[in-house]
Amino acid sequence: MNDFENQKFCQSCAMPLADDKLFGTNADGTKNEDYCIYCFKDGEFTSDMSMDEMMNFCIEKMVEVHPEIDKAQASAMMNEVFPKLKRWAND
Repeated sequence: MNDFENQKFCQSCAMPLADDKLFGTNADGTKNEDYCIYCFKDGEFTSDMSMDEMMNFCIEKMVEVHPEIDKAQASAMMNEVFPKLKRWAND
């Protein structure tokens, strides 16, 4: 967690972008460093979700990947982080 401050995160789902293979793509095929491959492809978001829908989807994934975190903890973290992400900051 020492690199947490310098870590890139998807600006839609907050997934860590530790590898450029996880970067989404712009319409011209270039890498988009703001969004992951699951949220952004060919210059468009891959799903039309609200911030709440995205958080609910991600809570399930976070608990699967990090069994030491329960749904309440994951939800609390996401409620703090998601409103600050580029995709949701203007909502």
